[in-house]
Amino acid sequence: QVQLVESGGGSVQAGGSLTLSCSASGIDLRTYTVNWYRRVSRDGRDRVAERVASITARDSTNYPAATKGRFTISRDNGKNTVYLHMNNLKPEDTAIYYCDPMGTGISGQGTQVTVSA
Repeated sequence: QVQLVESGGGSVQAGGSLTLSCSASGIDLRTYTVNWYRRVSRDGRDRVAERVASITARDSTNYPAATKGRFTISRDNGKNTVYLHMNNLKPEDTAIYYCDPMGTGISGQGTQVTVSA
């Protein structure tokens, strides 16, 4: 059975740090590009998905401008887990965070991150 579990979310004050985990069973994450996304409401619109970090099967990483320099994505192949290390968190980082092994259509329940001012 294929399963994806995101964990590590919580509530922190602005400037704080959190590390999220994306653990998988039934699928080998190291063979996939894995993205971390977050679902947020912007300007009163319905929740949209924003990519916050990516790591390829060759461990190349990529970040959008909003998270570059603050977020770091990494993987532990022995644990079949991809991490998202988040530093200098801001209130606008508040969202539900999901991981996405590209092309698999598999998703987890997500993990809530709340950053207070």
